[in-house]
Amino acid sequence: MKIEILGVGCSKCKQLTANAEAAVKELNIQAEIGKVTDIDKITEYGVMMTPALAVDGTVVSSGKVLSKEEIKKILVK
Repeated sequence: MKIEILGVGCSKCKQLTANAEAAVKELNIQAEIGKVTDIDKITEYGVMMTPALAVDGTVVSSGKVLSKEEIKKILVK
């Protein structure tokens, strides 16, 4: 599983990254967590508001910081 945090590195992006890492750890799943900070690549995903969360190349959230629990629900689907 590949999880990407899309954003330019603001505090909300950092919080989303921390929440995603905590969710993966709690679920005890194998996932590669990466950051996409290039604005051109972010817009290629169709994201207009950051931070955004993409799982395996599909944007699942945009414009808000998901909680650890919200991310866990997305990852177990």
